[in-house]
Amino acid sequence: MNQALLVIDAQQELIDGNEKEEEVFNKGDLLHNINTVIEKAEKADASIIFIRDLDVSKGKGSGFEIHHEISVPLHAVVFDKKATSSFYGTPLLDYLSQNGVRHLVIMGCKTEHCIDTAVRMATVSGFDVTLVGDGHSTTNSEVLTAEQIINHHNKILHGHYNVDHFSAVRNTSEDLFTPIHDNYR
Repeated sequence: MNQALLVIDAQQELIDGNEKEEEVFNKGDLLHNINTVIEKAEKADASIIFIRDLDVSKGKGSGFEIHHEISVPLHAVVFDKKATSSFYGTPLLDYLSQNGVRHLVIMGCKTEHCIDTAVRMATVSGFDVTLVGDGHSTTNSEVLTAEQIINHHNKILHGHYNVDHFSAVRNTSEDLFTPIHDNYR
């Protein structure tokens, strides 16, 4: 089965924060887990795709770039997006289709925005999804802590389905590139 790792908005300024935004929850663990899953993706011969949000750091400079602590493989593909959805206005869907990808492992930032949207859009676009439960993060909102937002999304996105395709939430320590979706069909 062809599969891909999709690392969304793991950008310097979004993860570290700036004068207006705090850094994401459990930043150190997030960066470590992203690097660990990248290694797993390489061993599984999965495509590795980074998505960058043009809203981060106004789409330029070091703040816009993928976080400097992330080991980006030379063969990784990078797409930039203008919207919350990684699929909207980007070549992502065409790339995945051309490469026969059927399973996506998703991680990155921010949980309630671009991660949630990517999981839901992927399932309606014909992909089974593994969301890395300890591989996405966010910041506190006015009503919920970042930890509550993450826990809530891990709960509601585990088993989320669109008839033919669905998402499972698994942690970094698991064999993420051996999909378990067929166990539940």
